[in-house]
Amino acid sequence: MMRSKSWLLPDGIDELLPDQAEALESLRRELLDTYRSWGYRLVIPPMIEYLESLLTGAGKDLELQTFQLTDQLSGRQLGIRADITPQAARIDAHQLQHQGPTRLCYIGSVLRTRPDGFSSSRSPLQIGAELYGHAGIESDAEVLCLMMETLRIAGLKEIYLDLGHVGIYRSLARQAGLDADQETTLFAALQRKAHPEISELVSGFGLDARLAAMFNALADLNGGPEVLERAGAVLGDAPAEVGEAIDYLRALGEHLAQCLPDVPVHYDLAELRAYNYQTGVVFAAFVPGQGTEVARGGRYDQVGEKFGRARPATGFSADLKTLMVLGGRQSLGGEAEGAILAPAQGDSALEEKIAELRHAGEVVVRELPGQPMEPAEAGITARLEAQAGAWIVVPL
Repeated sequence: MMRSKSWLLPDGIDELLPDQAEALESLRRELLDTYRSWGYRLVIPPMIEYLESLLTGAGKDLELQTFQLTDQLSGRQLGIRADITPQAARIDAHQLQHQGPTRLCYIGSVLRTRPDGFSSSRSPLQIGAELYGHAGIESDAEVLCLMMETLRIAGLKEIYLDLGHVGIYRSLARQAGLDADQETTLFAALQRKAHPEISELVSGFGLDARLAAMFNALADLNGGPEVLERAGAVLGDAPAEVGEAIDYLRALGEHLAQCLPDVPVHYDLAELRAYNYQTGVVFAAFVPGQGTEVARGGRYDQVGEKFGRARPATGFSADLKTLMVLGGRQSLGGEAEGAILAPAQGDSALEEKIAELRHAGEVVVRELPGQPMEPAEAGITARLEAQAGAWIVVPL
């Protein structure tokens, strides 16, 4: 007879056992306390919303990642969130409506139709922070520094930053008069840094030699701060917005050199994460041994426009489960290590002693009548015994 496999989880859907869950909860609390100390206030958006709200300004990529269903009450399309960022933008624009800068943070499960770059999971625990109401280097730098503090607290080491700016490619594409399909196809080739394909596409678009040379050069414009000087020369004939974007990256790099002096900064002018979603600088953090970023973010101004209030916005996000594992915060020990075993029944003095121990932070486990107790399995290292009219903790 075939054995049931009802215990299997869908591909890309995971769960945390007690030791892992405890480690993750400890990290979650530490990070949220840190965000609070920086002035970022916690919001808890719903897991499900009307689809049109979830996809505001997010582009086609997020739509493909979102599970969709029909609301049996209203008949409208609902979506299970694949990203909390649009929800935070809705809260800022519609619910809070502050006049000055607003700092929000969040943590919650998201569900995706396919794994994304962070991990193989389709159910990440997304943590992040967003700053609304300020359009400038200072707010981008603040968010970047908070992202790096997040990674430091999680235990990650040898982190480097990757900076780019979507305005460069967007301005060139607009100058070239590329239609939506051409822009998307060339964008994909640039992400792969597929030089022959880029050259072939640019040639097929019938662009003048000046613009063609700039598109072909984009894939090679990556490296340290010196790449910005090279970009200024190579893209010197580009629209003014390109030069402004390069200047912005240079100024941001100088700012980061002061607040993050030990973090290597790498520039990649062809790196366009969330191109349809971001509007300015984009950034990601990498660590050795990981082929994909461990945290990412950028500027996405005007995303709240559909909610009636367009505001500058910048932020970052990461998968807390990935950070826990990469940072070595994942506990591999047993359950409830260091617990104290208490008898199943006793007098009022026993109940008072148990309450006292638990109030002091100790773990006290009650015996259950007729049930065998394996101390090592339950992490029990001591027991309560009655001695001379008092209940005493006795090591095993």
